[in-house]
Amino acid sequence: VFFVVIGSYFSIPIASAEAARRHTSHVVKAHKTQHQSTASWYGAKFHGKRTANGERFNMYAMTAAHKTLPLSSYIQVTNLKNNRRVIVRINDRGPYHGKRALDLSYAAAKELGIRGTGSVQITPLDSSQTLALLSQ
Repeated sequence: VFFVVIGSYFSIPIASAEAARRHTSHVVKAHKTQHQSTASWYGAKFHGKRTANGERFNMYAMTAAHKTLPLSSYIQVTNLKNNRRVIVRINDRGPYHGKRALDLSYAAAKELGIRGTGSVQITPLDSSQTLALLSQ
């Protein structure tokens, strides 16, 4: 009985980790290409509250919320109206209102020149792309 209890205790985290890895790789593959959508922003009302990845939301950080992209992944967001670009890290889930695909932090929206909502192009980045773009 002792072996069965211990064995089942240790197999649950392993199975969960494997399932998460399969799900994450599926999500990453589904979002390898860029797409156009609508973005909005969120700020003071949520500043200091917990995000989906457990950190506190900082409206002055370059972060964003997306419904399906993996947490802690990076994307390049381009404002289609003025061609400004930023790189943000996905640290939260949302948006949950309307047909928007992305909620940007106040700082990211300000850099892009978005007041309210804006049309954007979302380009998921892998780690080498992120490092190259951030070092420029």
